[in-house]
Amino acid sequence: MTADAPHMDACARGNAFPGGTNPGGMKDGLHARDSHLLPGLACDRVEYNGRSYTRGVPDAGQRERCSIAVPTAMGGRSRPQPWIHLAAAPPCGQGREAIAEAICQMALYGGMPAMFNAPNAAMKVCEAEENSA
Repeated sequence: MTADAPHMDACARGNAFPGGTNPGGMKDGLHARDSHLLPGLACDRVEYNGRSYTRGVPDAGQRERCSIAVPTAMGGRSRPQPWIHLAAAPPCGQGREAIAEAICQMALYGGMPAMFNAPNAAMKVCEAEENSA
């Protein structure tokens, strides 16, 4: 957990966590998108992230690799999560090789189509980063 975690509720931790990878936090964007469907849904989702993503172990980089690997194995059922975590991994110190290895390992679980599609997404995210730098 983060050093100030005991002083923050899970919703606040969830909103603060993506800081460097999702400036502005998650809650406002989710609230704007989801509040008409079910009041409180945005805070529930952010709170869950606050409980799971701020635990401290594994570290943020390892957690991003896991969060790339699992949606890769799930294939198209998990969009847009691979894109979100592919973009979040480099600011957490994850290089192309580590990301590619996490994707490659998932061929055993998600099959070859998932393994082929995920690197295509990774290449697009890397190209977008290079073009914006």
